[in-house]
Amino acid sequence: MVEIVRNKKAYFDYEILSSYEAGIELLWHEVKSIRAKQINLKWSYISMQSWRPVMKWVHISPYKFLANKLAVSVDRDRKLFLHKKDIDYLKEKNKAGWFTIIPLRLYYKWNLIKLEVGLVKGRQKHQKKQVLKERSMEREAKVKMNNYL
Repeated sequence: MVEIVRNKKAYFDYEILSSYEAGIELLWHEVKSIRAKQINLKWSYISMQSWRPVMKWVHISPYKFLANKLAVSVDRDRKLFLHKKDIDYLKEKNKAGWFTIIPLRLYYKWNLIKLEVGLVKGRQKHQKKQVLKERSMEREAKVKMNNYL
């Protein structure tokens, strides 16, 4: 699997409970833009509309060689393809109110573009500070180990 883009903000702001692989309904010019890494997952989320997961607020820039760029909607809703049991589980957890469904990363699987969808729970401010503290301690330990060797 070759990673195209990762939602870094999601890994910091949320605690990831489980993840699922999903397919995306894309247009040809969106595929071209994604292959050129012209995509942003930062503020995106997934909502359930009539038993169909829909990805919202994903910005895919218009393909630069497209003739009429004005006709292209960069923030349109995109359908996701998941297994029925996963859709049922995610819808049940999302309805409870404590959990959110967000895209975590986009990657190639063979020649297909896949999305990793995560069931997440928001972190509080003190938890985010703890994560930053742990990361800096790990970084310092790596530097000291490299200097020691």
